[in-house]
Amino acid sequence: MTQLPFTLYLHSYSLRFHLRYVPGFDALALIDFAADHGFDGVCLSANGPNYRDLGSMEPARFAQIRARLAERGLRCDLDTSGTDPDHLQTLLEVAQAVGAQKLRTYTRYDAEPEEQVAWTIRDLTAVSPHAAAHNITIMLENHEKMTGEEITRILTAVNHPHIAALYDYGNSMMVLEDPLEALTHMAPWSRSAHLKDHVMIRPQDAENGRLTVMGVPIGTGYLPIVEITQRLLAAGCSNIVFENSWGYSAPIQPSRITPTTLNPLGQGSFRFATPPFHDNHVLLDSAFLSPEQLVCIERTIFEQNLAWVREQLSVIGTQ
Repeated sequence: MTQLPFTLYLHSYSLRFHLRYVPGFDALALIDFAADHGFDGVCLSANGPNYRDLGSMEPARFAQIRARLAERGLRCDLDTSGTDPDHLQTLLEVAQAVGAQKLRTYTRYDAEPEEQVAWTIRDLTAVSPHAAAHNITIMLENHEKMTGEEITRILTAVNHPHIAALYDYGNSMMVLEDPLEALTHMAPWSRSAHLKDHVMIRPQDAENGRLTVMGVPIGTGYLPIVEITQRLLAAGCSNIVFENSWGYSAPIQPSRITPTTLNPLGQGSFRFATPPFHDNHVLLDSAFLSPEQLVCIERTIFEQNLAWVREQLSVIGTQ
């Protein structure tokens, strides 16, 4: 198997249709799948009812997952959202129970950017002693609402060794920030990163009639994946999360739209995908495919994505 110059985690989102539609494919099966495919760890979403991909809120389930991770020799990170200190304290306890080393979150405040920054500083400052007590790093992701500069201001203000960043290769696009600009701010703080690929969809081509960011198979979009990875490694972030975001979509945040921020559209990472679209590349609406089709395409794209990552990124640091 091709050796990569970083630890590679599998995000459960990459197989979300398997988790939803394949009988018996749960967190334990995902861990086995990741180990069989040569991953070093998994990222499990505990974001939502019944802790989503964990499948239960019971301690016995947490113990099962922890045991399977140990059996297969995998590390684990946990995902949640929101920065309310009470919520994060609870998820720190869940993370410790399943054996996770890091807990990813992002702000869910519906407010102006400066208010989001101030409230997130308040929240993460309050929860930082609990993160230290559990010896788990909370990672704040640039997830659709915040720029890299804003993330960095928050982390600088909190200034705690157990509060860090998770850089997403493409999520800065939703606030019309170039991914490389976001990386410049976030790289020194980043302890992990979501590797994915994106294209832009024009309003007239989108299902929602809005300017939209769309996830596509890795290597078929317009994100500078190799350059981003090189820069992350140079900054000391050696933990990369494989995230097949095929079919994911998110609109541009309206509050970020100005004549100046719209200038990059059509260029670089903000290039537009051109119709006609094909479901195995740009999936505008999963409702038009059967569960069996979604699972089949997802598995095919997964294998193609993983092959691309191993081929394209294994040579980083040897050139």
